[in-house]
Amino acid sequence: MSAKENFKKRLLGLQGNLLSFAYQLTTNREEAQDLLQDTTLKALDNEDKYVDNVNFKGWIFTIMRNIFINNYRQTVRKATVIDQTKELYHLNVSQDSGIDTPDGSFAIKEISEAINSFSDDYRIPFSMHVAGYKYQEIAEKMQLPLGTVKSRIFFARQRLQGMLKDYQR
Repeated sequence: MSAKENFKKRLLGLQGNLLSFAYQLTTNREEAQDLLQDTTLKALDNEDKYVDNVNFKGWIFTIMRNIFINNYRQTVRKATVIDQTKELYHLNVSQDSGIDTPDGSFAIKEISEAINSFSDDYRIPFSMHVAGYKYQEIAEKMQLPLGTVKSRIFFARQRLQGMLKDYQR
């Protein structure tokens, strides 16, 4: 049996395990099947990169996990709106945020005012981070060193916690 046939046989032998893992990740049967198909295709496309002395099962499961993570990040990024308005009207708020209650809308307003009180140097990277951007993406967009972005977000978070002590549990 050639190496290529052996690779395909081993990959087909893992399909049941991969489908179970995909279902654990996605909790949706159709999405799990799509993830399985994407993983199988990627494994076949990268067959030449597999080294025989490496754990085959671990290699395939890592491919699946990475595809799932990348798809999730892409979905989050597509759903993210960067709010450039002064009052942060478009700030992404989770569905169970309590904004529908009078207390919740007041809290959101107070948090927005606190964030808006920051200088642009702190407000913009913090807002981007809250919106789901990675530190590296923020650094590239703002043309700043990565360490500067991380420290500004850290200090903005610290300042926000100090300003909103009443909301901490």
